[in-house]
Amino acid sequence: MPAGVCGCCGALRPRYKRLVDNIFPEDPKDGLVKADMEKLTFYAVSAPEKLDRIGAYLAERLSRDVVRHRYGNVFIAMEALDQLLMACHSQSIKPFVESFLHMVAKLLESGEPKLQVYGTNSFVKFANIEEDTPSYHRRYDFFVSRFSAMCHSCHSDPEVQTEIRIAGIRGIQGVVRKTVNDELRATIWEPQHMDKIVPSLLFNMQKIEDNESRMAPPASPSVVGDKEENPAVLAENCFRELLGRAAYGNMNNAVRPVFAHLDHHKLWESNEFAVSCFKVIMYSIQAQYSHHVIQQILGHLDLHKRDSPRIRAGIVQVLLEAVAIAAKGSIGPTVLEVFNTLLKHLTLSVDFELGDRRSSAGSAVLTSSSKESDERIVQNAIIQTIGFFGSNLPDYQRSEIMMFIMGKVPVFGSSHTLDTSQLGDLGTKRIQIMLLRSLLMVTSGYKAKTIAAALPPPFLDPLLSPSLMEDSELRQLVLEILHNLIDRHDNRAKLRGIRIIPDVADLKIKREKISRQDVNFVKKHGQQLYRHIYLGCKEEDNVHKNYELLYTALALVTIELANEEVVIDLIRVAIALQDMAITNEDNLQMFSRCSIMALVAAYLNFLSQMIAVPAFCQHVSKVIETRNMDAPYFLPEVIFRDKCSLPKSLEKHDKNVFFLTNKIAESLGGSGYSVERLSVPYVPQVTALFPSVKKLRRSPKDEDRLSRRKSIVDTISIQVDILNGSNTEDKVNTEEITFESLKKAIDNTGMEEQEKEKRRQVIEKFQKAPFEEIAAQCESKANLLHDKLAQILELTIRPPPSPSGTITITAGHAQYQSVPVYEMKFPDLCVY
Repeated sequence: MPAGVCGCCGALRPRYKRLVDNIFPEDPKDGLVKADMEKLTFYAVSAPEKLDRIGAYLAERLSRDVVRHRYGNVFIAMEALDQLLMACHSQSIKPFVESFLHMVAKLLESGEPKLQVYGTNSFVKFANIEEDTPSYHRRYDFFVSRFSAMCHSCHSDPEVQTEIRIAGIRGIQGVVRKTVNDELRATIWEPQHMDKIVPSLLFNMQKIEDNESRMAPPASPSVVGDKEENPAVLAENCFRELLGRAAYGNMNNAVRPVFAHLDHHKLWESNEFAVSCFKVIMYSIQAQYSHHVIQQILGHLDLHKRDSPRIRAGIVQVLLEAVAIAAKGSIGPTVLEVFNTLLKHLTLSVDFELGDRRSSAGSAVLTSSSKESDERIVQNAIIQTIGFFGSNLPDYQRSEIMMFIMGKVPVFGSSHTLDTSQLGDLGTKRIQIMLLRSLLMVTSGYKAKTIAAALPPPFLDPLLSPSLMEDSELRQLVLEILHNLIDRHDNRAKLRGIRIIPDVADLKIKREKISRQDVNFVKKHGQQLYRHIYLGCKEEDNVHKNYELLYTALALVTIELANEEVVIDLIRVAIALQDMAITNEDNLQMFSRCSIMALVAAYLNFLSQMIAVPAFCQHVSKVIETRNMDAPYFLPEVIFRDKCSLPKSLEKHDKNVFFLTNKIAESLGGSGYSVERLSVPYVPQVTALFPSVKKLRRSPKDEDRLSRRKSIVDTISIQVDILNGSNTEDKVNTEEITFESLKKAIDNTGMEEQEKEKRRQVIEKFQKAPFEEIAAQCESKANLLHDKLAQILELTIRPPPSPSGTITITAGHAQYQSVPVYEMKFPDLCVY
């Protein structure tokens, strides 16, 4: 019997009080009286209705002992409560729990670290008990607040500080386990609780020394048990458990405090902890909720769009890591939103960079360059994120993203959805480069079944437009994107480096028979590709890389799209490039002319071995040998060296150093190729869909060069001879033109020498005659033909943009491409 209680009074006390009193020894150091504790437990189990009274009496004694600092009795009372709690699982335990929680709260409120730790341990034991029915009235607000405060303990003794923080984390973990499984009691997810729990866990996670533990998926229980004494590891495991139990509706409240913590402690700039935090989040949440986290990161990026570049770069880097994990699972509906937001911030970054450059004119150069470099970090991070995200998407989504990004690229004279009106020419150029770099990363590894699927007209047309711009970097990016899309068998790495390949068979080129869809693509868009490659070789600012990429483009077209007709067209393009370098009508520098000659040599060497025509291979090899002896600067291994002596002119060279059309025609004709078209020089067609090409070029020389191109058409198109009546200019030719006569005009199978000579004269006339004279002669003829075709085909035909005397009938979606009349299958026939 406890001291201070007389025998007669003790006999009158309720039995449950006597049993409770008996468990306390006279000396608290002796600990709990086990025999009396067994009696109390048996009584509580036999009479569960007395549990609430037992709990209330124990709570009363414990409160009194806490005030009197009788900590020995306090520990005995809590041990008794724990044993009763574990032994009694009846319905009547709920009133007892209230007394238990009240006693735990008393211990947590005390300033004694040992009592706080002991109270936390008791609460954790209680949290592991599964109750049969939920308690609707019970709340844990006090415990959330108290455990969160313990997580931030600043006790003077480091060991005690660590012990209290560990107790606080384990207490939060107990609250989470006790509440999250009960759907009817979701108060733990309310913002006021999450704003305390999450920062408390992050505060302890931030102290971790081993970053690798957070960069991987959740560790196994055995590993967790070995590190439980580390507050950082324990906090991370608790954070993972919390996120793993979060439902979709609770994701916002669970993740939002993370952003607040990182903002408050300025952890975005040195973003190692921010990155590791979101790796924990992405690995811990359910996969189908990944897109929700990505949306929140994008929203936070929008909130900080005016902040310093390093903060924005840190957020983008976090987004990259989140996307890298989410791309392996469910992305959800955020695909276009991600790209749209990133492209918007890319534009803002370029705007800020140019704005800083303008405002810092005349100020410290060091500060300006530092800001520019910071903005470049942001831009590179955005591009890397776009590329990584896009490259992990399925093909059907990736093609949509390619179209989406291409629609953002600003091209003069065409419509695009990105507002660059405030950026100026320099800013627009920067945006073009950034977007094309993004597109390059998205297209990396893209393998379409057909070239038409990889390069649909709405994508191909704006993509090729920058290839005519005056910036060499833009043209390089366009060619690299084309390589990604055309190369379906990973041959590009084998073609790296423009060189004379001794034996192409050693490269082990992978190729398949060209499909019907690819044949149709070449018929519709082949001339467009040839034209841009041809004109790309004429640019004055081309460097080694440009020629290397142009060579690779020709080689990939040969591998993926070449049939007999395409081979002839490619040879015509190569010979035209050689003639362009020799005649030098565009006043190119000697290095450019020799580089073009080297490109032609490397390509024809590759082509001749690919089609394996012995006579053709022999001619190419003979020319290359002659160049090795007499004109080594016509070979890529020599001209692209750092120091190479250049000739003063090309006109004085012997014809044996050039590839001759008649020799090639003889060699291919003997192998069954139709070589009639080889006798007609290749001339690039004007692309009607790009009226702004002249706007992209700023020098008068370039405009004059394009004006000369515009008066010439490829001989594949229909050419109407209006020169027969040149001696009698007043005579109007009114011969009737029918569909059959047009079909007959383009039938090249039985062409006689006289017809060949007539065509040559027509081409020469259009090349050398003044434009005004040609326009005056052909105006009446063009109008007459326009009306006749409209009557015959019953179509509304647009008038030609200029009366050039040459009519090109085209069909299909690519209206600027010429297609023979008898092959037209589309109603959208146009006449230029």
